[in-house]
Amino acid sequence: MRVQPYLFFNGRCDEAIEFYQSALGAQVKEIMRFKDSPEPPQPGMVSPGWESKVMHACLTIGDTEVLASDGCGAEPASYQGFALAVQATDPAEAELLFRALGECGQVRMPLDKTFFSPAFGMLADRFGVGWMVVTIPPA
Repeated sequence: MRVQPYLFFNGRCDEAIEFYQSALGAQVKEIMRFKDSPEPPQPGMVSPGWESKVMHACLTIGDTEVLASDGCGAEPASYQGFALAVQATDPAEAELLFRALGECGQVRMPLDKTFFSPAFGMLADRFGVGWMVVTIPPA
């Protein structure tokens, strides 16, 4: 069994993909737009003018696949009750990741040494997606 995060960006998926490419080195594995669907959308399911929006995308971040979409409408996205965790190999890499993800975002817990990690911090990126940056101490 495999569990994958699937994020909905409510009209900002292309922007999010570009951001994660820059911040995390994400690679686009697959992208399909609503206009590419072999079947027309059900009436009322997709906002008018969204033909070029992302229906489905698959990004590879490190060795993890993250799925993404614009969703079906422009209502604000809400990401509550979860966070994506990204592991750094050392505090310097953690700092780079934290700064990149936090650009135009909101720091929830500054990156700092904790009892379980030499560098750990929490933030919401510019899209509101929660992230935890953690450095895994050497074994």
